[in-house]
Amino acid sequence: MANFEIAVQTTLKNEGGFVDNPADPGGATNMGVEQRDLPNIPIRELTVAQATEYYLNAYWKPLYSSITSQVVASKLFDLGVLFGIGTAVKVLQGVLGLVQDGNFGPISLSAANEHGDAILPAYKNAMNQRAVNVVASNPREAMFLAGWQRRIFS
Repeated sequence: MANFEIAVQTTLKNEGGFVDNPADPGGATNMGVEQRDLPNIPIRELTVAQATEYYLNAYWKPLYSSITSQVVASKLFDLGVLFGIGTAVKVLQGVLGLVQDGNFGPISLSAANEHGDAILPAYKNAMNQRAVNVVASNPREAMFLAGWQRRIFS
């Protein structure tokens, strides 16, 4: 079964520390958490424990712990942080041949577990195509594409 602690370590590494890129519509972030996500905590002072708790409550969906492939669960979680949970789930559902409703429920869980680690390459390719489509629709996001792709294929 998938372990949140393993998944979140990858995401925290991918997100890095405090960043305030004026081109990023999310504004200032620390470990990927935006100030608006935790308005009562100065984002520059966010601790790893606070970020971890935030990700557990906001991004780790209940059924993720029942995914038998840690690499699939970790990638789904990480790309949910990067692109939004609904997008990450919809793309996985598409790869699994399911209705793409963005809700990771029992049907999605069963299909993911049936395919196990083997679904990961197709999922990464589909997420890459999604990232390319984002840039095609919004060229100002092009500066982020290489970083997104490194993260998708990591």
